[in-house]
Amino acid sequence: MTPAEVDAVVEAMDAMNMAVMVNLSGGSGERLREGIARLEGRHPKRFVTFANVDFSKIDEEDFGQKAAKILEEDVRAGARGLKIFKNLGMFLTDASGARVATNDRRMDPIWRKAGELGIPVLIHTGEPSAFWEPFDRHNERWLELKQFPNRRRDDPKFASFEQTMGEQHDLFRRHPKTIFINAHLGWLGNDLARLGTLMDEMPNMMTEIGAVLAELGRQPRAAREFLIRYQDRVLFGKDSWAPDEYPTYFRTLETADEYFDYYRRRHANWKIYGLDLPDPVLRKIYFENAMRIIPGLDAKVFEKRPS
Repeated sequence: MTPAEVDAVVEAMDAMNMAVMVNLSGGSGERLREGIARLEGRHPKRFVTFANVDFSKIDEEDFGQKAAKILEEDVRAGARGLKIFKNLGMFLTDASGARVATNDRRMDPIWRKAGELGIPVLIHTGEPSAFWEPFDRHNERWLELKQFPNRRRDDPKFASFEQTMGEQHDLFRRHPKTIFINAHLGWLGNDLARLGTLMDEMPNMMTEIGAVLAELGRQPRAAREFLIRYQDRVLFGKDSWAPDEYPTYFRTLETADEYFDYYRRRHANWKIYGLDLPDPVLRKIYFENAMRIIPGLDAKVFEKRPS
């Protein structure tokens, strides 16, 4: 972004009382350093940048060790977390043409290094389970799949939903010293009991609510109970920078309003309800949990803002 564009983002952040934005697409190497200078250099303490891994070199000898060394250099340059996109486990293939599973052991050095460095790994694995289900009138994501046919996952080249997510869970179990943020409620927002069982089993797993707010809003009592129970393990997340969409998140989390619209019909063709979460829980979800697991956040940035 240009300096003027960065300034405009900060102005919009101020308008909604957002203290810090996390950029998950920081890249690596020189691109990462330039991005940090462009954001954090211009507006200190207002941005956090996560690094990414270049999986195009997956077939190189000692790929994991090399990628871990690059991650260490990126953290030294200012990265404060690692973001893994959904290409891993779904679209990424190696030289043999085989799908690279999320728990592929070639990448173990990367996860170990993240644990050693004390940075979280925000990992997006899989997609909504409806993408694997029959494309018919019973599919809750019918409209989305009609608009975007390429999101259907009935092609044999894709592993099943259960296998795709199971590989992720195996990864978490194998690296208990690394903090993983399981993006989008691990696509289990429609089965909070199962998600809770995984949270109980794996204390190194956090989660976040980006793009799955409508799942919580249609089961307000169960969702409220879940978020209160796991209040130390859930982060506020948003899939894209769209300032006009944030008020729906605030309304759902903070109020007891009933039967109102979600902002994107293809994600939810149902009404949602407010969860009326207690203030201490809201504080944890909005920023206190992030302060605990993301190194280098300045508490003063949050203290200056009203509760």
